[in-house]
Order: sequence, then C-alpha cells, then structure tokens
Amino acid sequence: MRKSGIILHISSLPSNYGIGKMGDAAYVFANFLADSGVQVWQILPLSPTSYGDSPYQSFSVHAGNPYFIDFERLEAAGYLTRNDYANIVWGEDPRRVDYARIYTYCFHVLRTAFSRFDKSNEEYQAFCEKNADWLKDYALFMALKDAHHGDPWNKWEKPLAMRNAKALEQAFVRYAEDVEFYSVLQYWFYQQWGQLKAYCNSKGISIVGDIPIYVAYDSADVWVHPELFQLDEAQVPTAVAGCPPDVFSPTGQLWGNPLYRWDTPGGFTALLLQQNCMTPCGLTTSADLKATTPYPMAVPLPKTANGARDRAFPFSKPLKKNWAKSPLLQKIWALSHRRCGSCWMTAIRG
Repeated sequence: MRKSGIILHISSLPSNYGIGKMGDAAYVFANFLADSGVQVWQILPLSPTSYGDSPYQSFSVHAGNPYFIDFERLEAAGYLTRNDYANIVWGEDPRRVDYARIYTYCFHVLRTAFSRFDKSNEEYQAFCEKNADWLKDYALFMALKDAHHGDPWNKWEKPLAMRNAKALEQAFVRYAEDVEFYSVLQYWFYQQWGQLKAYCNSKGISIVGDIPIYVAYDSADVWVHPELFQLDEAQVPTAVAGCPPDVFSPTGQLWGNPLYRWDTPGGFTALLLQQNCMTPCGLTTSADLKATTPYPMAVPLPKTANGARDRAFPFSKPLKKNWAKSPLLQKIWALSHRRCGSCWMTAIRG
C-alpha cells in the first residue's frame, strides 16, 4: 500500500528558542500530517551534533541531541521558569539556526534545569540502569570534552585517551556532577522523544529516521570501542571513509570517519542492531572505488532474491570470505527495503 510522507527534521520546526524542539510545534505538525492524510514523517539523525553542526558527525550513535529538549515542558515539570529562557536572544533570523548561540545558551538553560532536578527520581534511575551499556561512558566522554575545552579525545592525556582503568575511575569521581548532567539530559531527551513518537503513532503516523552508516572519530563510540575500528597502536585511523567524484562533488569527498574492522566478532553488525537499523545502504560500487579513489576497496554484496546488486558496502576484505558464514549479515541485507544512494541508511522507527 502506498503512503505519502514529508521530510522535516526536528531542527526545522518553528521555535522561539533558536532551533526546533520536541514541544508544542512538533505536536501541531503531527496533527497537520494526520489531518492531511500523511502517514510518514521522515526526520534526520537525532544524535548530538559535533563540529560543523552536522547530525552525520555525532558524539554518539546512542545519544539524543540536547538542543531538541523542549524548555516549556521542563518548565511544566518545575525545572525552569519562563525567565530562565524566554528573554534570551536565540538568533537574529528566525529562518536560520545560529548554532554558536544555541551552543552557548542552550546548555546554560539546561544546567539551570538540572540544578532543580531530583537525581534520585526513580524513573531517571531506571533509565540509567536500562541504558548502562552506553550512557555512563557517553556522559563521561562529554564531561571530559568540556574539561578539555572541546578537544578531541585523542588529544587528552594519554591515560584518559587510552582508557586506563585507574584514570577513568578518577575521572568519574572528579567530574561526577558533569557526568550526572549529561545523563539527565539523555533522560529528558528520550522522555520527550518517546512521548512525541507515541503521539505520532497514535495518529497513524510512522517515523522514518536516517542513521549514518559511519560514526565520527571524535565520538564516545570510537573512544570506548577502538577495537571495532581500523586504528593503529596510537588509536589513529589507518583508513577513513569518503566517496568518489559525482555530480555533487567533482573531486570526491573525504569524510574522515574511521572504517570498521569487519573481522571483529559482533562489530558493526552489533551497532546496526542496537540502532534498530533496517537498511544498510551502499556508498558506491566497488568498481567506482577502484577506478577513482585511493579509499579501501568496497566488497560487492551477494545478489538478493530479485538479483539486485547495484550497491556495495564499504567493507574491508574479511567480510567477503565471512559473508556466507554470517547469517546475521545476510539477515541485515535481506531487511533492505529499497536502494539508498547516499551516505546514510534509513530505519523505520514507527
């Protein structure tokens, strides 16, 4: 059955606070979609943006973007007053996001809300326990970035960069307040996102989201799991992602994301499944890569039932011999519902 859909990222929703949020405007838009018979709302990645303010270069594949946390809902919960955020100049042009101001003022407002939040809240504690496999490391990563004035993790002191157990233990104690702050932000984000998604679903609207196929080098994911990526002994990437020349870029693109180690058990496939990914997209054909770029070879995918094989994963060679032995990888490809022609994959979340 055919469905109509609209792509509009959360950041593009109307807002008086510099950037779209998961507040009233999001629910008004959902009502508009339902009233118009639109059944699909497509968004971009919800993860925290890093340098360049791109959702495709994120500090974490798990975390949500604190910019999207709605202040008015925090006010309704008793964590903010209107004066805490309403009088701030969030930008000069309501049609554009001033990310410099957002970065400066948004976290200031959120820290004010955090100061009034009861950290013993049972729902919050349950959230932390449920997400313990990534939340604590992510929160420490962000706290350490603040302590190092935003420097990437490979520029930190060696014991921290290499995740020395004693150094990490000391860091958790030293930066306990900031670790808690970033944990609470994720609790608020997922609380508001869960409510918005449930409302959309109740209106018959499915959410379609983009998930980057690669992660950023300066991310909690690479810092915590360097064994999953092609890094040398100093944790520097030995190969990075990009794409060959095309109509958008005659000289090609160098994205800089570290490549995955496909010979690591449970590597990238685990990341895919953790994000509920439905469609692993190919970046380019292996023939194009060989002919036009110095990037590592992509390995052609096996033909599917309908004979399709026009795209290739940017996999390293071990996958080629392990593909037939990996029902998990075959299952991921079988779940692909359409061809993707860009640098992300699409996941149905609705």
